[in-house]
This record gives sequence, C-alpha cells and structure tokens, in this order.
Amino acid sequence: MNILYEEDGGFKVGALFADNTTSLQVESISGKRSKIKATSVMLRFTAPALEEFMPQAEAICADIDTDFLWECCPPDEFGFEELATEYFGHAPNPLEAAGTLIRLHSAPMYFYKKGKGRYKAAPPEALKAALAGVEKKRLLAEQQARHTEALSRFELPEELAGKLQLLLYKPDRNTIEVKALEAACAATGLSAAHLLHRCGAITSTQDYHLQRFLTEHFPKGTGFPPVELASWDELPLAEVTAFSIDDASTTEIDDAFSLEKLDSGDWRIGVHIAAPALGMPRGSSGDEVALSRLSTVYMPGGKITMLPDSVVEVFTLNADRVCPALSMYLTVQAGTLEVTATESRLERLHIAANLRHDTLEPLFNEETLAAGKLDYAYAPELTLLWQLAQKLEEKRGKSADNSNQQVDYTFDIRDDRVTIGTRRRGSPIDKVVSELMIFVNSEWGKLLADNNYTAIYRTQNNGKVKMSSVPAPHQGLGVAQYAWSSSPLRRYVDLLNQRQLIALLRGEEPAYVRNDPMLFAAMRDFDQMYGIYADFQRDMERYWCLRWLQQENVEQINAQIIRENLARVDGIPLISRFPSLPELPAGTRVTLAIAGVDLLDLNLDARYVATVEAAE
Repeated sequence: MNILYEEDGGFKVGALFADNTTSLQVESISGKRSKIKATSVMLRFTAPALEEFMPQAEAICADIDTDFLWECCPPDEFGFEELATEYFGHAPNPLEAAGTLIRLHSAPMYFYKKGKGRYKAAPPEALKAALAGVEKKRLLAEQQARHTEALSRFELPEELAGKLQLLLYKPDRNTIEVKALEAACAATGLSAAHLLHRCGAITSTQDYHLQRFLTEHFPKGTGFPPVELASWDELPLAEVTAFSIDDASTTEIDDAFSLEKLDSGDWRIGVHIAAPALGMPRGSSGDEVALSRLSTVYMPGGKITMLPDSVVEVFTLNADRVCPALSMYLTVQAGTLEVTATESRLERLHIAANLRHDTLEPLFNEETLAAGKLDYAYAPELTLLWQLAQKLEEKRGKSADNSNQQVDYTFDIRDDRVTIGTRRRGSPIDKVVSELMIFVNSEWGKLLADNNYTAIYRTQNNGKVKMSSVPAPHQGLGVAQYAWSSSPLRRYVDLLNQRQLIALLRGEEPAYVRNDPMLFAAMRDFDQMYGIYADFQRDMERYWCLRWLQQENVEQINAQIIRENLARVDGIPLISRFPSLPELPAGTRVTLAIAGVDLLDLNLDARYVATVEAAE
C-alpha cells in the first residue's frame, strides 16, 4: 500500500511501512523512512507505481481548468474527493483525486484552505479583486522589465523623467521605478547617479549636489513664509558715523566701525552690530524662520540666507542709511592703545560707507602701512584700527608674526566658469575685523555672565570646541569666555545672544532663563546644522576645484603629502587620497598625472609620476 500525504506545505508519496492508527511509518522513493501523522494522509493507493504517481498526477492537474473547477464548487466547505467526483462526473481514481487536490492547493485565490484536504470556494467579488491584483502585478512587472532594459541601454524611459528626485535622493524600494533602476545598476555595474547621468537625466552635476542637499535639509524649498517684524521704541541717534568692511558679495552686513577723538586725546572706537533682535523677539514669525534654518548656508557662487531679504534689508548696515545697532564703545589710550573702558548702547547709527575687500585690499595692506601711505578713504581710521588690532592680538597671547603664508581661497563663478583666487590669511583687513569681533564677543559674554543673564558660549579645552550655556575659556582664542554675538543676521546663536544683551541694556527680564529647554534645544540644533552646512560648503568647494581642473585642461598637478596617501594639491583648496603614492614622509612634494575626474562622486584619480621635493 502507498500513500499520498501532506508535509511542509506540499505533497509527497511513500510506501506504507507500518500503520499505528494515529501515526504511520513510510518509506520514500529514495528509501528514507520517516514517521508521519495519520491526519496528514490524503490518499492510499496501490497503482500506479510509487515513482510514477506524482508525475502522472501533476499531468492531470495541468489539464484541469481552474476557472471551471471553481464553478463546479458547492457553496459550502468541501473535500477534494467530493469536488473531483463533481468535476470528472464519476468517482475519481487515485490519480484524478490527487490531480484535483494539487490544483486546489496551487490556487489559493480560488480556493480557501479549511483543513487537511478541505477547501471552500472564494466568493465571486473576492476572486475578482484577487485576480485584478495579480493582473496588476503582472503588468507592473512587465513595465519594470521594460524600464530596466531601457536604462541598461542608457535610455531614459519617459515615465521616469519626472521622478528623478524619487530615484536619486529619496528612493522608495517598493516602487517599480526604483526596482528597475537598481536592476539596471546591477546589470551595468554603475551607481544610480552615474547611470542616470549616462542616460542624460542629470544635465548639471552642480545641480545634482545642490538638489541632494536641498532635498534633505530644505524639503519645503528655500522660500520664506511671510514675516512680520515687531515694532520697537525710538532709539537715540549716535553722534558718530560708521563704515563697514566686507567681501564684495556680502549683503548681510552685520558689523561696522567708528572712531572719535576725545577731548582728553584718547580715542573712542565703536564696534556696531546690526540689531535684528529688535524686530524678532522670541516666538515671533521672524524668530521661527531663523530657528528653522539656524544659519546662512554658504557655497561658491551662492548662499541660502537665514533670514528673508525683506528682513535683511531692514537691518543690514548699508551705506547712506540710519540703522538700528547694538554698539560697544572702547575707550582707547592714545599712546599705549590700551582699552581702559567699554560701554554698550542700543542706538540708531548712520552708515557712511561700505568698504569692500576687492577695492580696499590693494590700498590697505602691510606694504602700504609700512610705507605710511594714507591716500585713500578712511586711511587714518584703518591705520589706527590696525594698530589696535595688533595690540588686542598681543594681549590675547597670540603671536604677531605676519610671516604665516597660509591662504584663504576665493571662488568667482561666472557663466559656469570658475576662477579660484587666493587671499593671504591674517592680512590687515582680516585682523582689524577679527580682533575687534573677538574682543566684543568676549566682552559681551562677560557682561552677560556678570549680570546672570544666560547665553550660549563657544568654549575650547584641550583642542575640543563645543557650545555651552556656561562661560568657560576658549583656549584657541586666548579669552576667558566667548559668546558669538557679532553676526545676528547670519547665525541664530548670535541672534539669541543679542536678545539677551538688549534685555540687559534695557533692564528687562531676559528672553531666556537659565536651564531654559528652548535655549538648550537651539544650542544643540545649531551645533548640528552648522556642521552640516560647513560640510556642504566644503563639498561644493571640492566640486568647483574638480571643475577647474577640467576647465583648465590640467593634466599634471603638484601636491604635498600630508600623511600616507593623503595629499594637498598646490594652488587650489583640494585634499585627496592617491593610492598610487609610494611611502614618502609627510611634507614631500610630488607630481601626479590626472587620470580622471568624477564630478558625481567628487573623486580625483591621479597617478604618482615623480618626487619634486623631499620633505624638510
């Protein structure tokens, strides 16, 4: 006697070896013996032979029309042999019964399983819906295959043209478009970005990087909601006029300077900071906008401002305007240039001029200062500020050695062409601005701490920089405390600290009390986003360096090894790894031959050619 039994969701046959009523021992075609439950037995048969049974039963199953079988079903639950009798019109032989059972088991949409060998026909509406779903899946699978085939030929299907953001930046692996792209990437060995670029979908590699950043951090776009500024009391008008020093492209002019000779012969030097906190108190619409961005985002050739133009235009320190300002006045001794007193005021200030780096630097530099040339606007004022900056730098314990040849790089992008320029770091322009900003940020931080007004400080200990609500030394700057307050149009931390300073000067309650959860959240979020924005700026600077190499048809470059295979390229701010570099000491200068530039992955492939100069 042979049996057909169900096991592991399928059907098997075996020769009956022992029948113990509730359990049976069977021997398979291969001779393996096993124990099964009696309830698992579907059929007992003697013919055909064991090895022939399943092939013949499956052949009969293949001939059974599933739709017709479903139509033969009784309305209630039934056994497979009962349905086989109805279907074949006579009592079924073991092969016909087995064929019917296999067909019932293989069509779960048509027949719901109710037990061992027992089924119930699916209701017509449920069957119709299930079949429609299967047909939809079939059509989608065919469409996915067509997309994959087209992409593998580097052709962009029309249906994918409007879904690049989905494919590149937020891929949903449950969609056929993403599945087709992944299959095509596997077939071609290319990444999604490189494959779509080959298909012509990415027309601008610059835009690819920008859109990736915007999709993640500006999903609602870079536009601004309406911002209504709060009104503020009339401020006293300062007796002095001021001038600013900024890059030519700067629109958010945060700081300006003034100088006044006192009757005593000493100087009163004013450092004036734009005061947007006047019109954007905590919780206002302007505050919500600034808090959502936390900082202006910079990149070569553009920026995404923290505040809308309508707000910037009200508070930026543009020339020929009277602007609200938070000012610190330094009383400076004429001979020694020692700062003997400071005073902070909230006032209106006339901005007389906006000096720009590109026109000022050829006139105001170390050479012209050494030669005593004063034949340009604000020359006496700038000279005095330069002398004061040197004094402040010395007081911080920093070296006044100007032999440092480190440079900052500038990117000028016009008509899709980039020009990379250099500015030596620590020039007189840089020092005047940086030293006075360090001074006021340190002094305002001390003023807030002395009056128990909480603020956000930037501290450094053992080389580690962090944000803190508790004043602590910044070892790198050499100051006892440092509270960013000088760029409120561009950094949210500065705007927050400015609110505290204004409240202090007005004798009002602080906008943020100690242990305010909002203050800690802003500090945490700012620190995180400021790092993200800086990484994006570095990536875009790297992109334009690679574009410059292509643009100028550079075939060989010189570079200086930093460590192992990491080297800094001469003339542009580009650091990269070059696996072909031999083991050479740090500082060795080498020549590399450019083998390829990848603007999507931001990679530079270059091969070692020769050593130019050994490390000192």
